[in-house]
Amino acid sequence: MQYKKMSFILILLIALSGCANNRQSTNGTNSNNIKQKNSSSTTENKKSNTKDSINSKGESKTISTTVLNNTTSLDRKTINWSWAYSPRDSAALLLKYNGYAFGQTSKKIIYLTFDEGYENGYTASILDTLKANNVKAAFFVTQPYVTGSFNSIKDVDLVKRMMNEGHIIGNHSVHHLSMPSITNETTFNSEIKDNETTVNNISGLKMSKFFRPPMGNFSELSLYYTKKLGCKSIFFSLAYKDYDPKNQPNPETAKAFLLKNTKPGMICLLHAVSKTNAEILDGLIKEWKSQGYEFRTLNDLQ
Repeated sequence: MQYKKMSFILILLIALSGCANNRQSTNGTNSNNIKQKNSSSTTENKKSNTKDSINSKGESKTISTTVLNNTTSLDRKTINWSWAYSPRDSAALLLKYNGYAFGQTSKKIIYLTFDEGYENGYTASILDTLKANNVKAAFFVTQPYVTGSFNSIKDVDLVKRMMNEGHIIGNHSVHHLSMPSITNETTFNSEIKDNETTVNNISGLKMSKFFRPPMGNFSELSLYYTKKLGCKSIFFSLAYKDYDPKNQPNPETAKAFLLKNTKPGMICLLHAVSKTNAEILDGLIKEWKSQGYEFRTLNDLQ
């Protein structure tokens, strides 16, 4: 009887020990599962962060911006860029959102740019002059320019020539609107992205990530939207009233004005619809070079 009682107690102890071991084993499994789950979650987050980083770099090699969930804190007031405007007035704002009015100001450098809203028969001559003087420039085109024609000759042939001769194809929007007036982000983006798509869908063409706001108008919000798209906003530090084909400035007066106001590091804006510009460009470039200026492209902007 005593033997049976001892055997029962022994069996009971073994059973209880087995339950404890099973419980411990189960807890260990659950713990490992939780650790694995947490580890997996961390890995997923890292992948997500890495992917975001890759996407950002894919969109722009040099531009990144903090994406805001709410843009109400950004100023919507339009800032008008006049011919006599001093970029120092908004220097901090331009710096924050990758906006440029100057390049490298410590050296005698010129960044030559042309705006192309429509063709007026002078772009081919301008390209001839640039090629003869071994100068590379940037041409900011609108969508109607890319899809349009002049005297039954398609403008896109000129855009292809720009690209083939080493010039930059810049973005000047679809409809040439004042960008600060467009506060809806989707509508704003379409002005830039649709023009870029039009160019990039043409074999052999690639639009740059340089955007020139029409009329030079901007706001903090428009600069933010532009930077968020991976683009740099390109303004200018020298321009003049050359854009009216029916009221062209005197060539000698225009040339004298441009030379007088030339400064190191300037981004010069000329309109390609200008007969005057086509006439004075060769002499202007030669004079700039004789004064010790060299020409760089927007790709050299830091």
